[in-house]
Amino acid sequence: MAATITIRPVQPTELTTLWQLGFSDPEAAWTQWNGPYFHDQLPTQHDFETIIGPRDWLIRQHNWVITRDDQIVGSVNWHFVDGDLQRWLEVGITIYDQAHWGEHIGRIALTQWLAHLFAEVTTLPHIGLTTWSGNLRMMHVAEAIGLKQEARIPQVRFWQGRYYDSVKYGILRTDWQAK
Repeated sequence: MAATITIRPVQPTELTTLWQLGFSDPEAAWTQWNGPYFHDQLPTQHDFETIIGPRDWLIRQHNWVITRDDQIVGSVNWHFVDGDLQRWLEVGITIYDQAHWGEHIGRIALTQWLAHLFAEVTTLPHIGLTTWSGNLRMMHVAEAIGLKQEARIPQVRFWQGRYYDSVKYGILRTDWQAK
């Protein structure tokens, strides 16, 4: 029987579990693919449970969890690239445990997320996703669900002694609805 993949808002009682699964290990494999050239610090448990989780996951709901057979395995998110103007929306996705990579969870969850955003969150005509040329899995997922490569900025992401391209994908609401 195939696994059931869903996306949903996190519950307040799940913040500790989510932090442990996604943010407790600064050496987690997913951190090597999710914009590692930014050298972002993972939040402490205290900061996640008292500030970041409540603000970004419970109140604003810019992040939802991905579940596989009712177990949290990752998250999807959205943000405005242009800040307060709120005309340029981009999404992201993370599968925390590499044991679940290759199960098409990202493809299913990102499809559900875009459908939700276009139907319930935004009236904008476009949604984008930015990755880097070193993240071949993310590029494949974007293309597999119908996003088009809209830009490729050569050699602007430096990671582990090498330059990579920034790669931008997107889809118009009309194209999404026509799928």
